[in-house]
Amino acid sequence: MASPNNTVRHRGVQNAKKNQQQIVVETQKSNDVPVNKQKLGKAGGSEWDFKLAAVILTVLAFATRFYGINHPDQVVFDEVHFGKFASYYLQRTYFFDVHPPFGKLLFAFVGWLVGYDGHFLFENIGDSYIINQVPYIAFRALPAIQGSLTVLAVFFTMWESGYSLPASIVSACLVLFDNAHIGQTRLILLDATLVFAMSLSVLCYVRFYKLRYASFSRKWWKWLLLTGVAMSCVISTKYVGAFTFVSIGACVIIDLWDLLDINRRQGALSLPLFAKHFGARVVGFIIVPLFFYLFWFQVHFAILYRSGPGDEFMTPEFQETLSDNLMAMQALPIHYHDAITLRHKETKTYLHSHPDKYPLRYDDGRVSSQGQQVTGYPFNDTNNQWEILPMRPFADSEKLGHPVRAGDIVKLRHIATDMLLLSHDVASPYFPTNQEFTAVSLELGNGDRNNDTMFELRIEHSKPKAPFMTMSSHYKLVHVPSKVAMWTHTTPLPDWAYKQAEINGNKNVMQSSNIWYTDDLPALPLDSPRRIKEQKKAKTLPFLRKYFELQRAMFYHNNALTSSHPYASHPVQWPFLLRGVSFWTQAETRSQIYFLGNPVGWWIASSVLAVFVGIIGADQLSLRRGVDSLDERTRKRLYQSTGFFFLTWMAHYLPFYLMGRQLFLHHYLPSHLASSLVTGSLLEFIFFAEPNPEDSNAKKVLESKNSKNQTPPGEPITAGTRLDNQNMIPIWGASGCIIVLVIFGWYFFSPITYGQPGLDVAGVLARKWLSYDLHFAK
Repeated sequence: MASPNNTVRHRGVQNAKKNQQQIVVETQKSNDVPVNKQKLGKAGGSEWDFKLAAVILTVLAFATRFYGINHPDQVVFDEVHFGKFASYYLQRTYFFDVHPPFGKLLFAFVGWLVGYDGHFLFENIGDSYIINQVPYIAFRALPAIQGSLTVLAVFFTMWESGYSLPASIVSACLVLFDNAHIGQTRLILLDATLVFAMSLSVLCYVRFYKLRYASFSRKWWKWLLLTGVAMSCVISTKYVGAFTFVSIGACVIIDLWDLLDINRRQGALSLPLFAKHFGARVVGFIIVPLFFYLFWFQVHFAILYRSGPGDEFMTPEFQETLSDNLMAMQALPIHYHDAITLRHKETKTYLHSHPDKYPLRYDDGRVSSQGQQVTGYPFNDTNNQWEILPMRPFADSEKLGHPVRAGDIVKLRHIATDMLLLSHDVASPYFPTNQEFTAVSLELGNGDRNNDTMFELRIEHSKPKAPFMTMSSHYKLVHVPSKVAMWTHTTPLPDWAYKQAEINGNKNVMQSSNIWYTDDLPALPLDSPRRIKEQKKAKTLPFLRKYFELQRAMFYHNNALTSSHPYASHPVQWPFLLRGVSFWTQAETRSQIYFLGNPVGWWIASSVLAVFVGIIGADQLSLRRGVDSLDERTRKRLYQSTGFFFLTWMAHYLPFYLMGRQLFLHHYLPSHLASSLVTGSLLEFIFFAEPNPEDSNAKKVLESKNSKNQTPPGEPITAGTRLDNQNMIPIWGASGCIIVLVIFGWYFFSPITYGQPGLDVAGVLARKWLSYDLHFAK
């Protein structure tokens, strides 16, 4: 790190402390107040230099994102999902997705603007957009615009944070020429919206923080509220947007803690004034984001009023709010002695039985009851039919016409084998802690084993004694004596059960996977009065009830995304760019789109993160030994500004280590953006130390503050002023070298980013730097 001579100070030297005290206080104070528009010094870059750089970066960003955006003219990777969702919105058809609706609504809005009617459902990767007349370029233009503006947001974040022009350009170029950011922003995907909103959140918070000594002014309120709106857009696109709340929220908490300090350099705040600060931040950073977050769900519900593929994820009450819902139209009341089929809600397997017995011993040596097998079967079959019986038989003359109701105690008779369903205290085949389900004869089931054949019908979200219906009644079948719920799972039983599913008694009755429903009354005549249905209007539910139900389903299914994927990766691989994701291939032209970052840029940014940790560690160690090697203003910038960017990187990266779901390289994009900010800021730190208060340059700055051509009192020393006496050639040279290397990496890997031109075997092999699993390598 370049540094003026004699800048290592020992805290025990009294004269040094005495001489610098006033200068440090005034210098820090000037660096803590808001920036007004002013002419910057020549060294750090004038305001016009920054504006010119911003224009050039914007043009380059749009060029790199929009180049060849019409290729390929086929469905690519996850466009099958997010393009389909846009079509569902335009058709007003209800669908289910694990992500919040904001990003998908934007795509639907674009489709509506260009007159698209949603006729194409993006069923398969490779389907032609041209043949199906889909305005795919308009759809792709939205993320391309967002990706282009993200580059500008990174540049302005560095500018507003007071960094020099070369440092700001380096940070922007690491995003501008990154192949992963380009690849995600040229397709119908959500990550462009997520990363753009995250970058705006950081930028707006930097602007807000700079106004902390102009509290409650119009600009202060403007940037406070804009930060909240931007954060709401992040979390309204994907739930990983909560990491942006963590990074900014941590800084807000630290800021409030400083405001509470009675020994503040700017003077203590009264408790009422502190409460006002606290309340303003609650409004801006919690209430406003929550309002907009809920607003997009309200729009989501208002648009999707027709029954669709998302119905099955919701409760019957929710489904009845949708028009043309088959469940509501086909629901029939169930009476005692009806033949019914019971189907598991999650696995869609039928409750099934056949004459075969459980083996005497299982593979692990445990002993079974050797009773009749009760299993789960995925196909419709006569062995799936059960007669529902009352706990106490009705008289023969009165046994028909009695409706089954919620909370009733029932029995189930397997019609094909004339046996009663039973559960008892015998371990199930796969789960020693769960009870076995079997079937016994009517004589035994109505005699000595009568209690073991009784089951309580617990219908979800129903009123007491509500009628038991086909399709619309989702229920748990709870064994009366043991209080276990009938349950199944996806692991098939061995050959002795014909690879059918295991049925057992789950002691965790509250588990949501215990839900069953009755989908048919196979013996009910077609001309039965019960089959005559009146036309029903869609019901209504309060917004919050629908919202919380959807939230539960979204979180549940998001956490259930644990199955393996050939291109899934682990977070430890992301900073080193060890593998990517294949998006699209075309064998005829040997073309492919392989989602991969710019290795040069990623490795530089990741290395700088390690350097930052090393600098912080070395500084803390030296301070423990009484050696103060950094100027106070330099340290403050390093810890607060660069530290904020580093905190943003950690908040968007480390939580993924706690997740058990599928993870892919694109989850690292927000963290990569933060690492780009760290790179630019640390580059400036390495080449420049801010004026030492003992150095004459700092004194000149302070003495000239009241002159006409210098910073007025109460305003910060900007990058231009701070670096006015510094030699800018080294940092420009280093920045130029980094940018050239990054451009080389972008250009070299551009064929697999843009999907053109196709590469021969030598070209593919040349790009397998870390044995990337590229196609057409042979």
